[in-house]
Amino acid sequence: MKFYLIISFILLTFSAHCQISNTSQNIFIITTDGFRWQEVFKGADLDLIQNENFVKDTTLIRQQFWCEDLVERRKKLMPFFWNVIAEKGMLAGNREYGNEVNVSNLYKISYPGYNEILTGFADKKFIPNLTVWNKNTNILEYLNSCDNYSGKVAAFCSWNLMSYIIDEKHNHLPVNSGYEMLEEKGDSLNQIINALQNSVAHKSTTRHDLLTYASAKNYIEKKHPKILFLGLGETDEFAHKRQYDQYLQKAKQFDQVLAELWYYVQTDPFYKGNTTFIITTDHGRGSSIDNWSQHGFWVKGSGESWMAMIGPGINAEGELKTKGKLYQKQIASTVSLLANENFFAKDHSVAPPINFTNISSQKQAAVNFKQLVVKLSK
Repeated sequence: MKFYLIISFILLTFSAHCQISNTSQNIFIITTDGFRWQEVFKGADLDLIQNENFVKDTTLIRQQFWCEDLVERRKKLMPFFWNVIAEKGMLAGNREYGNEVNVSNLYKISYPGYNEILTGFADKKFIPNLTVWNKNTNILEYLNSCDNYSGKVAAFCSWNLMSYIIDEKHNHLPVNSGYEMLEEKGDSLNQIINALQNSVAHKSTTRHDLLTYASAKNYIEKKHPKILFLGLGETDEFAHKRQYDQYLQKAKQFDQVLAELWYYVQTDPFYKGNTTFIITTDHGRGSSIDNWSQHGFWVKGSGESWMAMIGPGINAEGELKTKGKLYQKQIASTVSLLANENFFAKDHSVAPPINFTNISSQKQAAVNFKQLVVKLSK
């Protein structure tokens, strides 16, 4: 009798954890490059905002982003994260609670990071941040091959190398990255965006994020893609320049983009009630004054990431405060799971999906199980 009860409890627990919502027909994967978990969960760093080596006007930036109260401080920087996602979605990666989101690849730079996010595979082969076509199968091309998503997948990215990482050349997905011109035929807004892009005097490898967002938003409104990758990049650009004030401004801008885009999908009949956002970064950074602007395998903290999710199928867990580990390589199969597909690749392994529906309840379930075993064994 005891054995039967234990087995029944195991089956019921497993079944509860494996329940999946199939209502999320649209998934947006949204990233901001090289943005630290410290700012996500703790807001502006006092040691950095009062350091004149990194901030031009320390008084003004303190007025904008500093508050002694941690909860209010992080809301100052990212109000959408902490007023909306924290209430209706999930936030993972606050290492103060032992809740970790980790980068699995060895290199902790952008090309391997985005490869890991999109392919579910932490490639041991080193591909530097260069114009190399990525041979690994990614979730975007896989979903584009599925009947439910064929012709409904797109990517808009600030960094020009994303076309190579997604392998636009071979999988024929619509990818717009860097200062790539948009199709103008019959589209006056794209004409304006192209004119603005042409007017940028000193183009870097990373397009201004607002131009990327404007391009993506126009495409979303006109084409209604079901799967969208939106990759923004200016947080990393200004971190490398050691401009902490601009790094914070771009983080605030990223939060505003998310807020506007979320409002749009909740008020558009095509997206309302069936669209999920998965939000993350490609790598972490150093945690000290000396190395906060750096990342790579040689910089401690570069493998420390974070993740946010909101939408159908995502329980309103809020900020996760239980010990646990998630990995960015799990994102690809999680997207597949939300899309009710089964992502696999012939050329590499794919990490299993995140058990996002009951993340915080898993620990309690384990405690309940142990207590039941003890009780039944008496």
